[in-house]
Parts: sequence; structure tokens; C-alpha cells
Amino acid sequence: MGWLIDLLPLPYTDAVVVIGAAVLGIAAGVLGALAVLPRRSLVGDALAHSALPGVAIAFLVTGAKDPASLLVGAGIAGLIGALMMVGIERTSRIRPDAAIGVVLSSFFSLGIVLLTYISSTGNSEQAGLETYLFGQAAGLLERDVAVMAGLAAGAIACVAIGFRPLKASIFDRAFAASIGLRVRVVELASTALLVVAIVIGLRSVGAILMVAMLIVPTVAARQLTNRLSRLLPLAGLIGGAVGAVGALASARAEVPTGPVIVLTGTVVVLAAVLLAPGRGVVWQAARRRGERRTARSSGVLIDLETALHAGPPPTPSELAMASARPARDVRRGLRDLGRAGLLEHDGDRVRLSESGAAAAHTALEGRRLWSAWLEHGWRLDPGDAREPDPRDLRGSLGDDLVERLIAMDGGARP
Repeated sequence: MGWLIDLLPLPYTDAVVVIGAAVLGIAAGVLGALAVLPRRSLVGDALAHSALPGVAIAFLVTGAKDPASLLVGAGIAGLIGALMMVGIERTSRIRPDAAIGVVLSSFFSLGIVLLTYISSTGNSEQAGLETYLFGQAAGLLERDVAVMAGLAAGAIACVAIGFRPLKASIFDRAFAASIGLRVRVVELASTALLVVAIVIGLRSVGAILMVAMLIVPTVAARQLTNRLSRLLPLAGLIGGAVGAVGALASARAEVPTGPVIVLTGTVVVLAAVLLAPGRGVVWQAARRRGERRTARSSGVLIDLETALHAGPPPTPSELAMASARPARDVRRGLRDLGRAGLLEHDGDRVRLSESGAAAAHTALEGRRLWSAWLEHGWRLDPGDAREPDPRDLRGSLGDDLVERLIAMDGGARP
């Protein structure tokens, strides 16, 4: 670990904190997916709060603030909390969310009571136990980071080895059970891995904020990929980057590390939700705007074709009156069609160019085919799960089905 610390151009203490936060982010990113993807994110919150009384009991038993024994106590308490959640859920009528709430509140309350009792005993060794509640990354030592790295490496290796059963149980529990997987055992194993992640992060961000470290990297990575094999390493990279950047920012601003790491992760999630290619809010808004623009231009194109068959080329105002569309939409549609080279102008009157006439014919064909599908499509049997696309019925159904649909509609081609 020393060689890695020496590589960073930072003071020793800051380098240790940055590496520790990065290790935490990587572990929480990979392991947090086991809770986020099955929609059990609050399990991580309950486990984090369940670890607190384990820390207090370990201190009462050992009488010393030894990090190793305290983390062992936290891990045992977290596993007990996990078993209690599963037991309450399986053996009673209480819903999973209520079981999580029961365990979270009871264990956390017990932890607060025990910490209060320990502080009243006057034992000088108890100073600093509250850091397991709020986190204190600045107190990390090199040996602490080494232990964190070892636990993280072991947990991630377990995920890699059990990738297939974990994947099956996350996305389709019924299928996993049908192929002989012991789903409950897999779920307990994934919960145990979450406990490992929480044990790694208690010293850095504390029991209260640990749930954010489990959720944030996976939420950000989920905006960028649909494949679990890519999501897990991507979540680890995002978590590591968030931890390192947050630790650096907190060191420069001289503010608590845990909250800054969580705020950094929040910024990353917001950026991913807004800007992720193909899925972000901005991307989706632009796509919908483009679809509305295309639909408007297609409607104006068909209206112009109809008007030209009924009389001389219309003006934009006459076309708006004939089509019953708002004049603003007609002007915008004509502008887009003109930019595409589909219009010709004769003074203030407009007509279709040769390519515009072909485009209008294609649009009318698509409209008529869709009307035929709505009327006769139920009689077709595509033999598979193909879904018709109103924007391209021929491309989505295929020529054979479209020809059969035309025949059902009387054989009249547009």
C-alpha cells in the first residue's frame, strides 16, 4: 500500500484518505448493485444502521477501541439484521418494506442507546465511537486501508465467481428457481456481500450515509448501460472516482469527508440522469421534440398534397384554413419541408417539388397501411413477437405481412 501512497502527489494523510475513499467507492459500486437492481435499496440502509449496535457491543465486550474487533462486531450485527429481515418477511404477513423498517429502526435505536450508555461510563477508550455513526475518513490509517482493500477484493471476487447465479436471481427469481438455483441462499449471499461493503465504509462515511454510497454508483451506471457485465465494473469505476474526488474536495475545503463524497455522487447521478446518451432527460426531450417536428412536417406535407389535388397551389394561410391546423404549426412545417428540398415557391404560394411529391406518396402509403392494420391487423399471425411501428409499418412487419394486409384491405394499393 505504501508504494501507492507514494505515487500520489499529496500529503500522507490526504493520500491515505483518498485511497480509502476510492476503495470504498469501488466496493460499494459493485456490491451496491446487488441491492439496487432487485429494487431492495433500503436493505442497504437497514444493514448500515444494523451495524451500529454491533460496534457498541464489540466495544463493551473487548473494552478497547480496536478497529478490527469493532468491524467484526459491525459485520455480525449486520448479518443478524439481514437474517431478521428475511425471517420477518418469510414467516409473517409483514411486507418486505415494513420488515426493513422494523429492523432499521430497532437496531439503530439500540445502537444509539448503547453509545449513550458507553459515553456515560467515563471510559476514556470510548472517545471516537461516534465516528461510526457519522464517519471520519480523516482518521483512516494505512493498515485500515489495507484491510478495506482486502475485504473489497474478496467480495468483488465472490461476485465474479457467482456472476451467473447472482444475475439470474436479480432479474428473474422464478427462472432461477426453475433451473435449480437455491434462490434464498443466493439472496443471503448477496446480503452478506452488502454487509462487507458496509463494514468497509463505516469508518469513512458512517452508518447514516453509507446507503448513499451503495445506491449512487449503480444509479449512475444504470443510465449508461443495459448489461450487467458492463454495469458492475462501470459502477465500481464511478464509485471509485466519486470517493476520490469527494475526499480531495473535502481535504481542500476542510469539511467532513463523508457528506462531501455523497454530495459529489449526487452531482454525478444528476448529470447521468440529465445527460446520459439515449436515456437522459435532455436526450429524451430532444428525441421527443424531433418526433413532434417530424409528425408536424408529415401532416403538413399530406395536407399540402391534398390541397394541390383540390385546386391551385395554396398560400400558407390558405393551407392553414384548409387543414384546420394552427397557422404557426403550418409555417413551421413548411419551413422544415422547404429546408429538406420538398417544396417549390411561386410567389407566396407553395407546391411540392418532385422529391416532395414522392415523400407525400410515401407518407400517404404509411397512413393508409396503418389504417388497414388497425382494421385488419388482428387477423394476421406473424408467428413471432413483432410489434408494428406506425412510423414504418413495412419495415417492422416485413413485406410478406404487408402484402397480406393490403389484400385483406381489398387489394387497393395507395
